[in-house]
Amino acid sequence: MTGIYLFELASLHTRYLSVRQATIAGNVANANTQGYQARDTAPFAQVLARTGSDMATTAQAHLNAPGLGVPIRPDRGGWDVLETASSVSLEQEMLKAAEVSRQHNLDVGVVRSFHRMLMSAVRSGS
Repeated sequence: MTGIYLFELASLHTRYLSVRQATIAGNVANANTQGYQARDTAPFAQVLARTGSDMATTAQAHLNAPGLGVPIRPDRGGWDVLETASSVSLEQEMLKAAEVSRQHNLDVGVVRSFHRMLMSAVRSGS
């Protein structure tokens, strides 16, 4: 079996979400610190673009890129943390934290479904 990089992509995204959640937690923890500026991470699309990965297409409606999988290069370090020009808004930080939680739940659901599909194929002898 070649070209199945879904687990690696989900792992990369989960590590990204972990860094983003830690950044959000830092913003919340420093909400009352005088002069502290809210920070955020670079969007995941930029992180993925830096890996040089090409997404595979299996149908016309999917992403248009050559290849059979999503090759992921080894992790070369952390993600960029961007300074923002405004002070911490707890409402915005809570919205960001909820977005991270939703994205993590989606990753878990996709990996769980793919794992079940893989195990079903193995059990059936395909």
